[in-house]
Amino acid sequence: MSKPTIAGNRTGRKLGQRVKKKKLKASSRQWLQRHINDPYVQRAQLEGYRARAAFKLLEIDEKHHILKGARRIIDLGAAPGSWSQIAAKVTGSTEEDIRVAAIDFLEMAPIPGVGILQLDFLDPDAPQRLIDAVGGTPDLVISDMAAPTTGHHRTDHLRTMHLCEVAAHFAVEVLAEGGHFLAKTFQGGTERDLLALLKQNFRQVVHVKPGASRAESVEMFLLAKGFKGRKTDGDATGKTDDDAISA
Repeated sequence: MSKPTIAGNRTGRKLGQRVKKKKLKASSRQWLQRHINDPYVQRAQLEGYRARAAFKLLEIDEKHHILKGARRIIDLGAAPGSWSQIAAKVTGSTEEDIRVAAIDFLEMAPIPGVGILQLDFLDPDAPQRLIDAVGGTPDLVISDMAAPTTGHHRTDHLRTMHLCEVAAHFAVEVLAEGGHFLAKTFQGGTERDLLALLKQNFRQVVHVKPGASRAESVEMFLLAKGFKGRKTDGDATGKTDDDAISA
């Protein structure tokens, strides 16, 4: 899916605006100032997306074509819903024929064509409820889940990697053959066991950092393409390739 160029401010809002509220802490003022001057934030408002994160998915898709032909999509850690908006559009999901299921422990406003679960993905009932909500076998599982940050880099990395691993196991259990899996991770190294799992089950595994991801952010995305299909125990060889490459 192609995206328009960000060559200018198409919202009519002036870039370089300063936040003048005196009661804000300096750090809060800097964050707010960066946010309102962010061209991706302005594009999201202009194009009707709930968050700038929409462009991360669109940019990844522009290079890797994971949305093309998608029939059913499961969105993990979906709030506020910009990825689900895209998923509903590409699948043609409607209220009469739900093809997108989204889950988050945060409340989400309704999105036409999206079955929304306000539930922790680690809840034992969550996987089956997602399958029931999507109405069939998904061919794309996307995850923007991240654990609440503590400020301690190693702790934050491990907690988010755990969510990534659980999402990967879920994808292997539910995806249709040929399907794809995309999940947020943090710079600092992807766990070897996770890479081994993905490379045993997918034809290609890459790390991606889209342009819409802020330069100072440590987030990256782990993309596994071309699910090989579920194997019986006798089919597993245990062989893996080298570490995931960057893209």
